[in-house]
Amino acid sequence: MLPEPETPKPDPEKRRILKAEINELPLLAWEGPVNLLETLEEMEHAVKDILQESVLGFDTETRPSFKRGEYYPPALIQLATSESVYLFRISKTKTFAPLVPILESSKIIKCGVGIRDDVRELRKWKDFDADGFFEIGELTAKLGYENRGLRALAALLLNGRISKAAQVSNWARDQLDSKQIKYAATDAWISREIYLRATQESEHRH
Repeated sequence: MLPEPETPKPDPEKRRILKAEINELPLLAWEGPVNLLETLEEMEHAVKDILQESVLGFDTETRPSFKRGEYYPPALIQLATSESVYLFRISKTKTFAPLVPILESSKIIKCGVGIRDDVRELRKWKDFDADGFFEIGELTAKLGYENRGLRALAALLLNGRISKAAQVSNWARDQLDSKQIKYAATDAWISREIYLRATQESEHRH
């Protein structure tokens, strides 16, 4: 009888990972508090707390388009602190004006993967002077990691996998379900964790 195959353990020196290897890793998900903000008043209150932070995980979600020429603006902005994740439902408020002080702050690092695309889409809706945004992929590339996607970087740096099951769901629906909330919160949280781990690795090398 053949022995059961062992779950592969990521090599700390490994700089590339395959999809099949990622699928063998334990699932990672944000389990802490999530603040779902659906009114301008809720957003303004949350922003006061977030402005005290120095590093935020950042992401956006947009309703997917399946027809040629169909376009939807971003529906959700996710910001993760060390303690909480904030989900700003801008598809409901029709504005993200309360967040502009955060998005323009050079003192608050907003880190994510593919962050330029997110910022560009937000600026199509409301222009702002984006500052403090940090593309994680640029740092991990300098460290020798070949993969660029959030899921692969989570596997390489945090030894776990994140679910992408809710990625192409309708983010502009009236009520987000629990899977969407967990997915959106996890993406922002994991971005912050990858940034901190990669920064730590970079500092140890110099």
